Amino acid sequence: MRKQVHLNLTPQAASDEAVIRKLSASAAGIDQSKISSVRILKKSVDARKKNIRVNLSVEVFTGEESNRPAISPFKINDVSRKREVIIVGAGPAGLFAALRLIELGIRPMIIERGRDVSSRKKDIARISREHIVDPDSNYCFGEGGAGTYSDGKLYTRSKKRGDNLRVLELLCLHGADTSILYEAHPHLGTDKLPGIIAKIRKSITDSGGIFMLEKKVTDFLIEGDIITGVRTSDNEKFLSPYVILATGHSARDIYELCLKRSVDLELKSFAAGVRAEHPQALIDRIQYHGNDRGDYLPAAAYSLAKQVDGRGVYSFCMCPGGFIVPSATSQEEVVVNGMSPSGRNSPYANSGVVVEIKPEDLVKYSSSGVLAGLEFQKEIEREAWKNGGCTQMAPAQRLADFVSGRFSGSLPGVSYFPGVTSSPLHEWLPEGVGRRLREGFTLFGKLLHGYLTNEAVVLGVESRTSSPLRIPRDVERLQHIRIQGLYPCGEGSGYAGGIVSSAVDGMNVADAIGRQMA
Repeated sequence: MRKQVHLNLTPQAASDEAVIRKLSASAAGIDQSKISSVRILKKSVDARKKNIRVNLSVEVFTGEESNRPAISPFKINDVSRKREVIIVGAGPAGLFAALRLIELGIRPMIIERGRDVSSRKKDIARISREHIVDPDSNYCFGEGGAGTYSDGKLYTRSKKRGDNLRVLELLCLHGADTSILYEAHPHLGTDKLPGIIAKIRKSITDSGGIFMLEKKVTDFLIEGDIITGVRTSDNEKFLSPYVILATGHSARDIYELCLKRSVDLELKSFAAGVRAEHPQALIDRIQYHGNDRGDYLPAAAYSLAKQVDGRGVYSFCMCPGGFIVPSATSQEEVVVNGMSPSGRNSPYANSGVVVEIKPEDLVKYSSSGVLAGLEFQKEIEREAWKNGGCTQMAPAQRLADFVSGRFSGSLPGVSYFPGVTSSPLHEWLPEGVGRRLREGFTLFGKLLHGYLTNEAVVLGVESRTSSPLRIPRDVERLQHIRIQGLYPCGEGSGYAGGIVSSAVDGMNVADAIGRQMA
């Protein structure tokens, strides 16, 4: 027998398994001695009032029923002699498409321009130490994609697009802590993800899938309106009537290749702005009403959004207890992003704070046609490079100074490894972005008292929130609207945002191919 109960506990009680078991038995009306096990289904912190509580949904088991596997296993099918599907890109969309294809008895062939997770670590370290960006191996490119070394947040609002739970289960089967199955805002941590990604690769290759690293796709093989395969930079051809394009939002050369090969593209909205960093202790005091976080509450986060002059201004990819990292993919640009280790134990809290950019805001770049959004991104990233001293140092300004339009004569300590240099971001950010950011920060300061302070700093630029383009596809078949056999997928194709939604999209595309092959 099993019964579901809801508990409202103190943070300390919610961290004690014995207390949870005892209170669950009482809530279920069951003698504690008869309980075989309890399983947490959902966990969330309610910090709306000074008396902070933790809400738990718990499943209570008696008898043998709890012995059922909580997670459906991943079956390693031998697909070494099965039909092949080419997957371009080894980020979440590509990896989870591959896992799903294997479950369907189809052989995935992954082609990834970047290096394995271990080698990527060395290339990423060079960005901070030597300010050298490898265009094929960095925070955005390489095995595991952009998420591998930039946090591993698993929260998604995309509840209706596919099997979110299966993504979390597969991550657990490859080494993730099972707490991601019930946390309201699950998180892996950049220190845990590389090992998980390596295990996913092993599952793919153990099943007979093909995994090629440091091999860059430079051309599509298209006959009429049918794709037949791809060509790589070493002039090698790989043939298949099914090609999944899962290259991520920073693979600008792929968009240019799409235009060259008459693969339709369309502009879409995206966002750009800065990354704001506060002392984590300050955010804790604000969010926990002055309470000491202590040993039982997580590093506090925030989520903020306002409309300013017809455009959304909002926090994005908030990283409590985290670090700001250099996410450029070319040498003469500066791009910042955020990440947190699994313990979220850095003394800093950072978040992107960005402004919505719509296609009609890109009139200045209209000569670039459908690539107008890319040109906007490139221009502000080059400005950040110049204002950072033509290195990977980031231009920065104290938050209150930025809002007031004052140059910061000094800067506080920051988590950004390559370093920062004082710069008047209020002067050189695009007018529509800078003005809305300043107004947005003013409004945020009224929502979170103490947020708008010169203890905080803003760094430029946060420009890779999502792709400024969409590769249009058929709603039902998930193929490109015109090119048969081409399956745009994930963030880079404009159909996802983050690890979970990208992974779900990859699995959805794999299912669509499975239906096509049947």
